[in-house]
Amino acid sequence: MKVLKNKLSEYIRLAAGGERILVTDRDRVVAELVPPEPGRAELLGDARLAEAVRQGWISPPLIRVAEPPARYPVTDLKNLLQEIDHDRGER
Repeated sequence: MKVLKNKLSEYIRLAAGGERILVTDRDRVVAELVPPEPGRAELLGDARLAEAVRQGWISPPLIRVAEPPARYPVTDLKNLLQEIDHDRGER
């Protein structure tokens, strides 16, 4: 484990390149560094979302869809600009 601490960056690069790294403590395997599974999201936000599901903070969707539903504007631009002008006029 001491060697792992000293060469962590090197071992992470090896794992990212597809190698499986065994971590030992007194000649006993205690962990493995492995490359990400195919299809795993590369972004940190996705990893945090997956962790939130594992912790039970949120539930995954019951139905998977190819794309999220379309977003519709809450209001049109004309009304939005009128509201902004109204808010600014009250200051």
